Amino acid sequence: MGGQRQLARRLGTGDAVVVGLSSMLGAGVFAVLAPAAAAAGAGLLVGLVVAGVVAACNATSSAQLAVQHPSSGGTYLFGRRQLGPWWGYVAGWGFVVGKTASCAAMALTAAAYAVPDPWQRPVAALAVVALAAVGYRGVTRTARAARVLLVVVLLALVVVVVSALQVDDPAAVPGTELLAVGDDGWRGVLQAAGLLFFAFAGYARVTTLAEEVRSPRRTIPRAVLTSLALVLVLYLVVAVTALAAVGPAALAASDAPLETVVAAGPWPGLGAVVRVGAVAACCAALLALLAGVSRTMLAMAREGDLPRVLAAVHPRHEVPHHAEVAVAVVVVVAVLVGDLREVIGFSSFGVLTYYLVANLSALTQTAEHRLAPRAVAVVGVLGCAVLALSLPPASVVTGATVLAAGVVLRLLLRRPVARP
Repeated sequence: MGGQRQLARRLGTGDAVVVGLSSMLGAGVFAVLAPAAAAAGAGLLVGLVVAGVVAACNATSSAQLAVQHPSSGGTYLFGRRQLGPWWGYVAGWGFVVGKTASCAAMALTAAAYAVPDPWQRPVAALAVVALAAVGYRGVTRTARAARVLLVVVLLALVVVVVSALQVDDPAAVPGTELLAVGDDGWRGVLQAAGLLFFAFAGYARVTTLAEEVRSPRRTIPRAVLTSLALVLVLYLVVAVTALAAVGPAALAASDAPLETVVAAGPWPGLGAVVRVGAVAACCAALLALLAGVSRTMLAMAREGDLPRVLAAVHPRHEVPHHAEVAVAVVVVVAVLVGDLREVIGFSSFGVLTYYLVANLSALTQTAEHRLAPRAVAVVGVLGCAVLALSLPPASVVTGATVLAAGVVLRLLLRRPVARP
C-alpha cells in the first residue's frame, strides 16, 4: 500500500471476541425470532442450526483468509487478492450498502424500545452520532464500550431464559414437537434460516478489523470461532425456552418476542430489563457495525473503488476518520427520512453474497494457508446460495437490484475519460 498510513494493532483475543459477540448479540436476538417463527413455526430451531452451520463454514473461510491477508477490508480485500477486483468490489458493495441500512435499522429499533413514537427518529440520530464519536476516538474505545454493553445484553437474556423456565404452563410446544416443521415445510425452514442468518452476521466482524489485531494468525481464528460457538449455544437456549414458554404463534405475532416471553412468566415487570437489554444490544451492534463498515470503505477507497479521501487515517486516533464520519452522516439521514426496520431480508441477502465471495476466495487458497479442507468452503458456497434464494422474493429482488446498481456505478467510475 506504498506510503499509506497503517492502522495500529491494539486488539487482543479477548477484545476481538467481545467485538464479535457484540456484533451478533444485537437487534437480531431480540427481533428475528418473530419472522423466523412465522416462516417455520417450531421448525425455526432447525433453521437456526442450518444458519449456524453455514455461518461456521463462512467463519472458517473468513478466518483463514484474514490470516493470509491481515489488513482492513474483510472479504472486499480477500476477493480482490484471490479472485480479482470485480469479485472484491461486489463483496464490498454488498457489505457497505447492506450494513449501512442495518445500522439505521438498529438505531431505529433501539429508539423504539427506549422512547415513544414522536421522539424515535431524533433519538435514533443522536444515538448514531454518540456511538460514531466513540468509534472516532480509537478502536480500543470501541472494544471497551462493546464490553460494557455486552454485559447488559447478557443479563437481559438471562432474565428471558429464567422467566421462560418459570412459566406455569410450559406446554405451548411439547418437547417432542420442538423440531416440528411448520406449514410451509422445508421451504419455510430455509427461509427461517436465511432470516436467522441476520442474527449471526457479526461473527466475522473482527476480520474487517484485521489490520488492528495483534498476532493475527493466532488471534483471528480463535476470536471468530469462539464468538460464533458461544452465540450459537446462547441462541439455541433462548429459542428453545421461548418456544416452550409461549409457542411459535405468540412469537410470530409479537413485535418484541422476548418481552412477550417475560410477560408470560411470573415477573412481567422484568420486561423493562428486556427493553434495556434490547437498547444495549442494538447500540453494541451499531457500534461494531459502524467500525466494520468504515474499515471496508477504507479498503475500497485505498483501491480507488470509493473516493480516495475516505482512505485517510487520523494521525492521533489512528482510525479511518473520514470514512467513519461519512457512514455516520448517511445513517443519520436514513433514520431521519426512512423506516428501515424491515431490512432483515435485504441485509441477509447482501451479507450472504458477501460470504459467498469469501468462500469462493477460500477455495483458491493453497494448502499452507488453509485451516480446514476445501469441502468446508464448498458447503459455505452452496449454503450461502441456497439461503439467499430462499429469502422472501422482495428481499431477493431488492438485493439483486442494488448489487446490479453497484456494478453499473463502478463501470461509470472506471470508464476512461476521453482526452480532447
